[in-house]
Amino acid sequence: MEVRTEGENNSQRIVGYGLRFNVWSQDLGGFIEQIDPGSLDEADMTDVRCLIDHETGKILGRTTSGTLALTVDEFGLRYDVDPPDTSYADDLIKVMKRGDINQSSFGFRVDYENDGDEWVYDSNTGIYKRTIRKIKRIFDVSVVTYPAYTQAESLVSNRSQESYEHELRLMKETEILKIKLDLLGL
Repeated sequence: MEVRTEGENNSQRIVGYGLRFNVWSQDLGGFIEQIDPGSLDEADMTDVRCLIDHETGKILGRTTSGTLALTVDEFGLRYDVDPPDTSYADDLIKVMKRGDINQSSFGFRVDYENDGDEWVYDSNTGIYKRTIRKIKRIFDVSVVTYPAYTQAESLVSNRSQESYEHELRLMKETEILKIKLDLLGL
């Protein structure tokens, strides 16, 4: 997640990933979960809000107003929000720039009618593992203090296609390195 400065008026933008595919969450109370890459294929994302810590009174942007843009790519659900000129948005940007807050989350509903999730008990760890296969609706993406998925990041930065492509290259290189290390047993 990052805060970006854009244009002549130095407007700030917040970008990040509300969710990441194929990574395990932290323990969510006796289970962990991951999101399947195909889970968003038919998800309703027509009216999504960007919030602070999922608080509806602290809205940063909304897809229907054009202040929030969502993109599904090979890594997950990426968001780009143009935050309002409010004290809570300004305060958030300040703590993000300090590095105190740099992660994201999302609010959603599983599509249970279409086998939207799968649960498997792992007897080695004594924990259930849930894979979310189909999401019915995304309600929000949020900049959060305590994420369920530590890999879902957000930040304040300069908005440019070049920066985005650089981020994608870095993520690909990181994923390739992880695979190599796994193959080597490290």
